[in-house]
Amino acid sequence: MTTTDSSGGGDVSRSMELLWGTGERATRGPKPGLTLDRIVTAAVRIADAEGLAAVSMRRLSTELGAGTMSLYRHVPGRAELVDLMLDRVQGESARPSDPSAPAPGWRETVESSARQELALYRAHPWVLSVNQTRPVLGPGAVGGMETMLAGIKGMGLGDPELVSVMIMVSGYVSGVARTQVQAVEVQKATGLSDDEFWQAQEPVLSAVMTSGRYPLMATLSAEAFGPDFDHFEFGLQRLLDGLEVLVERRAASAD
Repeated sequence: MTTTDSSGGGDVSRSMELLWGTGERATRGPKPGLTLDRIVTAAVRIADAEGLAAVSMRRLSTELGAGTMSLYRHVPGRAELVDLMLDRVQGESARPSDPSAPAPGWRETVESSARQELALYRAHPWVLSVNQTRPVLGPGAVGGMETMLAGIKGMGLGDPELVSVMIMVSGYVSGVARTQVQAVEVQKATGLSDDEFWQAQEPVLSAVMTSGRYPLMATLSAEAFGPDFDHFEFGLQRLLDGLEVLVERRAASAD
């Protein structure tokens, strides 16, 4: 999953122009029908199927039936393309809400945002391989932040704390998603199912657990490590419970 790709790894100003439509459009040279939208769509499709490392300008030119130089007239290079790809998939869940619908509470907003982000990683696992410590903020990313802020503004927290809530939730979700994605990848790479993997360890572990050296581990039930327990849901609800304590404390101190 690891790559050397980073958000903002190219010409940040050019990425912003392309994301927000403020740059000059290609007016001559490209093959008719070739657009930035088609390029980004094809790049995301390749990354979803084969991983981000499979995305190159040469590969895209083959997929789109266009000369490589035609692509460069639309996007400066692969680094800027990655910025566009990230914002494209981030924008999938940044849909405007129905203005006639009741405004969701902060807990519902956080819960919904967490589940949408997990779905994004499952649909586009390559996103986890990109270093996004310095994100390039396009309409997809900003739209998602705007939607979440609208739902959590009523928590009664300061602006830095609201941003911290978003960072905390995203960090939790990406951690869980990374584990899930890596579990799928390791099965493909080794050819071993989860059952086969643990069965290979069972003879040694059984002897270790009956040795008395690890009495607490030995008392755990088989269900403790079973696939039926939803660790994501358990952790998400505990995170929300903790935020609820903070919100209630702030509301009480404001009275």
